[in-house]
Amino acid sequence: MPVKPPRRWLILILGLLAQAANCVFAFGIPFLVPTLLASEGLSLTQAGMLVAAPSIGFVATLILWGAAADAFGERLIMALGLGSSGVVIAFAAVATRDLAAQFVLFLLAGACASSVNAASGRVVMGWFDATERGFAMGVRQTAQPLGMGLAGLTLPPIADEWGLRAALWFPAGLALVVAGLVAVLVIDPPRESAGDTDTSAPAVSPYRGSTLWRLHGASALLVVPQFAVSAFAPVYLVTVQHWDAVRAGWFLAGVQVFGALGRIGAGYWSDRVGSRFRPIRQIACASAAVMLLVALGDVSWPWLVVVGLTLAAVITVSPNGLGFTAAAELAGREWSGRAMGVQNTIQTMTSATTPPVLGLVIVSGGGYVAAFCVAAVFPAVAVVLVPARTSSG
Repeated sequence: MPVKPPRRWLILILGLLAQAANCVFAFGIPFLVPTLLASEGLSLTQAGMLVAAPSIGFVATLILWGAAADAFGERLIMALGLGSSGVVIAFAAVATRDLAAQFVLFLLAGACASSVNAASGRVVMGWFDATERGFAMGVRQTAQPLGMGLAGLTLPPIADEWGLRAALWFPAGLALVVAGLVAVLVIDPPRESAGDTDTSAPAVSPYRGSTLWRLHGASALLVVPQFAVSAFAPVYLVTVQHWDAVRAGWFLAGVQVFGALGRIGAGYWSDRVGSRFRPIRQIACASAAVMLLVALGDVSWPWLVVVGLTLAAVITVSPNGLGFTAAAELAGREWSGRAMGVQNTIQTMTSATTPPVLGLVIVSGGGYVAAFCVAAVFPAVAVVLVPARTSSG
């Protein structure tokens, strides 16, 4: 890309905010479970249904929204999807208390909000060239911990003070405000960019070869240790290491910050070495090693568990942005939205199945040490599955 417009940084910030607004709702519903149980009279199973609804809608439409972004442009799809999500959430806040209706509305809101994932990735890919793209996508990938943190800080106190309906107005209003900013301030990148061959449209579908499929598979495998840590670290620290629940929560919240920095650092690293796959492969090796370190700490010294979990919380999330960047670069500009949609769909499905599978390992007699060892196998396989090189290195 011969010209680097300064406005690309504003567009990156807006993409980050759009993704974070999506996460406030999608990952914020679990923070409202106590309110759902106490004031709404739901059972834990019913509350779990509402927690799962946004993710179901999210997964169902990721690839469709990616294709729409490829066809119609990023600004329209981001603003339309996020704005529609805000309207649906607001309707859920005022319209009904019926469980089935709420489930459908939450599912529909998640389905609308997933437009942001591929479209915000496409707009970042379009405005940043290969020398900055890894860093920029790493910044965008910090939206998840940012959104989760914002949800944790805002939704519980609002719900405690004014109830569930008031709490839903926060993600609804945030989505509508950010959708408006996107509609006014985001500019779609040029569809053709001379000299930026790594994102030019391929002559045929990138899925005719094996490289992109191997990247998707490796990225899915790398999700397993990430969600092994996020799903089981809280209960492990409390029940096995005998930490206080508040102390464990603060510890895990703190390492989330370093995890976000790890995503940015990995992206910057890939820009400097001119390769996405080489850092992914090395991070996969580190992920396998650190999960074995956590397992070793489980059967030896408690302090080693703390060290291992701290490192794991940073290392295992670091390649997220690299996978999206590499997928878009391999797919080319005309296919990048769909490729990022497929990437996100496969990773989301893997993240959903990881806790129950590892939970079965734990309760079947293997314990946490076996679960951590099993989680180490997946990034080890990913090392072999990662392709040799991308078009950018």
